[in-house]
Amino acid sequence: MATEIAIPTADIAGAAHQTAHARKPDPTVVVIFGASGDLTKKKLLPALFHLEESGLLPEEIAIVGVARRDLSKTFAPDMRKAIVDSGSKDDDPKLAGFMEKVSYFTTNFDDSDGYKRLNETLSAIDKAKGTKGNRLFYLAVAPEYFQEIIDRLGEQGMDKPGPSTKDAHVRVIIEKPFGHDTASAKELNDGVAKVFGEDQIYRIDHYLGKETVQNIFVLRFANAFFEPLWNAEYIDNIQVTAAEAIGIEGRGPFYEKAGVSRDILQNHMMEMLEFVAMDKPASNDAKDVIAEKVKLLKAIKPLTEENTVRGQYGPATVGGQPAKAYREEDRVNPESVTETFAAIKLEIDTPRWKGVPFYVRAGKRLTKRVTEIVIEFKKPKGAIVEGATSGACQGIPANLLRLRIQPDEGITIGFGNKRPTPDTTVCPVTAQFKYFDAFGKYTANGYERLLLDAMLGDASLFTHRDAVETAWSIYTPLLEAWAKNPPGDFPNYPCGTWGPAASDELLARDGHSWHEV
Repeated sequence: MATEIAIPTADIAGAAHQTAHARKPDPTVVVIFGASGDLTKKKLLPALFHLEESGLLPEEIAIVGVARRDLSKTFAPDMRKAIVDSGSKDDDPKLAGFMEKVSYFTTNFDDSDGYKRLNETLSAIDKAKGTKGNRLFYLAVAPEYFQEIIDRLGEQGMDKPGPSTKDAHVRVIIEKPFGHDTASAKELNDGVAKVFGEDQIYRIDHYLGKETVQNIFVLRFANAFFEPLWNAEYIDNIQVTAAEAIGIEGRGPFYEKAGVSRDILQNHMMEMLEFVAMDKPASNDAKDVIAEKVKLLKAIKPLTEENTVRGQYGPATVGGQPAKAYREEDRVNPESVTETFAAIKLEIDTPRWKGVPFYVRAGKRLTKRVTEIVIEFKKPKGAIVEGATSGACQGIPANLLRLRIQPDEGITIGFGNKRPTPDTTVCPVTAQFKYFDAFGKYTANGYERLLLDAMLGDASLFTHRDAVETAWSIYTPLLEAWAKNPPGDFPNYPCGTWGPAASDELLARDGHSWHEV
């Protein structure tokens, strides 16, 4: 049985004087396929150690890295260095004990005998470490290996507890991208479902591990002065921006297949949108939360090319340094029509959101790195005060609620306030909350919460198959239309800007403009 413990939030978040109650997972073996990759080194092992530092992992835990290359001699030292590089102290007394729980196993992903040996190794770990047959498999591999690994696990009976551990649990985390269109997502879902039950499958999106994304749920449903205004009567429009200043960073082959729409819009952006726009669930139980998310996705009206803009970055000088065009990137087609920017107007056909436009944009090589949600409220009807007609405080400012996801995580409320002069001139002011100011340095990378929830069996922050397929059904027709009508103006925005001019025109048609982020 899982036990209840009290833990200081500061252990993970770096915040002081906070406590929370959290369940410690049952004894578990975490098996990471693709352990030789950057995700394991830069995110997963540091996240697991952060949990260990905070006392959130059971004493009886083991971590087994699995990959094709023989790294048995270098894996543990490399992971230790990665943990220290992530911000943990080299002389942390818990680090040595944690590394004793880390081991490595070499096999090809299509080698049945390798899975048989792995099963035997895990059984031996159960006996030595007391992990009781509980398994959490993490597929940190390229999508083409998902089904192969799932099938081989099933072939060896590793999808279910062994006969001597019949009360144990077996779960699998699958990384994105989960398919590349509706048909492939359904095919993958069907293939995984032949081996694992839906309650065993955890489709992960690391954006849901970010504190400010999770905090949207709390902001709305734990505060009396937000949720009553969270509807079309009071909200004018909602804007979601996910901008990167960097380019594709050597990921040419991946980006040529994905583009920004498959890389960011269809998953990260939709996950944030679900929290912003879903109706209040009956409870915070995973089933109730998932049900509201799926209902929201199904209420999104079909996308049209007229309500979308796509772009691709061209060469420019940024910060005094030359920045090359996407078509000049390594292993990219010099005539590529892959989009590195997309802006979309979404409409949600529910009573809550009828008539409220949602503007979503994402892109590479933009002005800066920032992810932010801006909620613009309607100006009050029958206002009895007026703003100045000249100067810095002209007009009555719109009330803006800004949810900063990254960097400098926090919340800002913009409102009008009387200037301290003999007249009634109204000026825009802001009230700001920053995570750093309130809680101190935040050292977690977003995977801590997701890994912990998966070990606990809590799927609230993971994606259900219905949500995956519904999200793809929204974007697939648009992607197919784009493929049939390739753009003739790429590249159409210089590096270091906010994308093509058509992105501004998309909002201008409705009398809106992108808010500065």
